[in-house]
Amino acid sequence: MLFDFKLSTPSQGLIDITGEVQAAITESGVNEGFCIVFCPHTTAAVTINENADPDVKSDFVMGLDKAFPRS
Repeated sequence: MLFDFKLSTPSQGLIDITGEVQAAITESGVNEGFCIVFCPHTTAAVTINENADPDVKSDFVMGLDKAFPRS
């Protein structure tokens, strides 16, 4: 079963897609199995984060900025 959804995103930064993924799973009616999240865009990525600590998001962005400075 395949569900496709599109998002409007800022030019940079992180967005939480948990709600969209949960809605797709609920809509599917599937009670057991795997959910694979795939992003085909070359300048985007999917990360998994529990979102318990808000510092994780800012640390992640700060690390990316340090590794790949904007010039």
